[in-house]
Amino acid sequence: MLLAPGLACQPLHLKLETGMIKKASFLLNQWIEYLLFSLGFTMTLLVATQVFCRYVLNQSLFWSEELARFLLVWLTFLGASCAYYRRAHPGVDFLYTRMPLGLKKISAILTHLVSMALFSVMVVYGYQFAYFVRLQISPALQIPKWIVLSIIPISGAILIFHALTFLIEELKGDSHDH
Repeated sequence: MLLAPGLACQPLHLKLETGMIKKASFLLNQWIEYLLFSLGFTMTLLVATQVFCRYVLNQSLFWSEELARFLLVWLTFLGASCAYYRRAHPGVDFLYTRMPLGLKKISAILTHLVSMALFSVMVVYGYQFAYFVRLQISPALQIPKWIVLSIIPISGAILIFHALTFLIEELKGDSHDH
């Protein structure tokens, strides 16, 4: 059995799998960040066009406010996944910074497990809610509302994947949180 260099008793294939998971998490986040830029830019252009049409041309785009609201929903949930990946969510680390290293590791593992449980709630109930409104049509755009609300379980699944990546890093000792 091949061992990863510098890591006693850790098989090489486990090290490669961990690296592949980290790479997949990184690439997923990178793709989402590009999508966030596109959604944000589109929303900005849409709102600016609506303001121009309303105040200069005295004609309102009846569908623009609804589309901007839907874009904001997607921006919010996808943005939360990027913030989680970058570990940019606000947190209270008063106790955590004073913990010994072993307790920090246990705390980080528990945090990832609890996060995964909460993200699972997002997936399950987000799916149920999107399914519940599947027959409703948005008034202005005439699109099914499940399309808009599908971002809840999608972002929950993305968050679970990032949390799983962080948990594996923590268990392998690759985490940079300590």
